[in-house]
Amino acid sequence: MSIEVQHDEPGHKFYSVIDGQEAHVTYRLAGEGGGAVYDFQHTFVPEALRGRHIAEELVRHALDETLRRGARFIPTCPYVKRFVDSHPEYQRGLA
Repeated sequence: MSIEVQHDEPGHKFYSVIDGQEAHVTYRLAGEGGGAVYDFQHTFVPEALRGRHIAEELVRHALDETLRRGARFIPTCPYVKRFVDSHPEYQRGLA
């Protein structure tokens, strides 16, 4: 399944609306002087949408966009941490 992921910068989240429900990954910006650091705080997928790999796609998109911007990230969210641990190609972006 491929989903369309949006980035709401003022709202500090990457999200997708599927079947009228929002799934999202929220973050806060951290870091000073050395560039942006995205601290990924929470991943949420409504119960009715679970089991469709939506969280994986959201996190992958969020991390890809972070790296594309030349930024780094902190995986505070346990789901994001597990994702990074199991996808070593993203470990280069750890702050």
